[in-house]
Amino acid sequence: MPEITENKKKANKKTFEVSEKVTVESVSYKNKYGIIVAADMYLSKDIDKSKKYPALVIGTPYGGVKEQGAGIYAQNMAERGFVAIAFDESYNGESSGRPRHISSPDLFVEDFSAGVDFLGTRPFVDRNRIGAIGICGSGAFSVTAAQVDPRIKAVATASMYDMSRMIRKGWEDSMTDEERARALVQLGEQRWKDFENGTPLLPEGFPGEPADSIPEGLDPILSEFFEYYGMKRGHHPNAGAAFTVTSSMSFMNFPLMNYIDTISPRPILFIIGENAHSRYFSEDAYKMAAEPKELYIVPGARHIDLYDGGDNNYIPFDKLESFFKDNLGKDYNLTQGA
Repeated sequence: MPEITENKKKANKKTFEVSEKVTVESVSYKNKYGIIVAADMYLSKDIDKSKKYPALVIGTPYGGVKEQGAGIYAQNMAERGFVAIAFDESYNGESSGRPRHISSPDLFVEDFSAGVDFLGTRPFVDRNRIGAIGICGSGAFSVTAAQVDPRIKAVATASMYDMSRMIRKGWEDSMTDEERARALVQLGEQRWKDFENGTPLLPEGFPGEPADSIPEGLDPILSEFFEYYGMKRGHHPNAGAAFTVTSSMSFMNFPLMNYIDTISPRPILFIIGENAHSRYFSEDAYKMAAEPKELYIVPGARHIDLYDGGDNNYIPFDKLESFFKDNLGKDYNLTQGA
């Protein structure tokens, strides 16, 4: 994997302590576009590879990498008897693809299905019991993947962000048509500049080294993200949480979750913090989804507290375990259409 060698040394250390109850294996596989997806596969040390187990493909927060929150989820679910992979999205982290730090709704949705490809071909995985977990932006990507990939038998999201809605309509749908038109003109101009420069413009992300404090003057939402990405709590050198400027064009033209109701009869679990600034994304998606569905509110939690659990262990792993154990393996009739 020559394209990702430059990131390999950076990614060895995780932002959390690896459990003595699991083994972690670096794996890779191609998605349908030929991009090499890098992932960490977590297995319980008690696994008997002559048997078959339920499995989960787990996506990172938008701008994050597998060594952060997604790895925490994969590790905890592996301890509970699941085969779990946490992956880096195409063009980011250890995954291949150039130019770097492209963000694409189509590719990021595809990366979930590519994870199902990989898991379903492991001899110790029951391919009829594969689910998905998406955190933050990957929450919407996991739901969108399930809309067209019936191999995903159950979906859970945590602190979900609908990035297409966010980029096209602005925070809480506050962007006007005029503002959007100006933004598209600017993006078109930037494409010419990128073409002439031979590389796309990448805005400055979070610092390369963890900061000791949150800079003054940041708005509350950016301050919260800085607390995670820019400080010791969640800092990782591969996670600058910045994407090329012109990546926004794809999101403005690619609505996510338009067919969320067609996931039924497969279940969806939306997990959101009581105090999360992103709460409305999950609440609105819950209204659009068909049964079976559940909205699970974590008391006291903010958006980033479902990335790593925070000091209060906010991530409801018992709920996730029961959700997937109750629903993976059911005989869903998926041939009737919606």
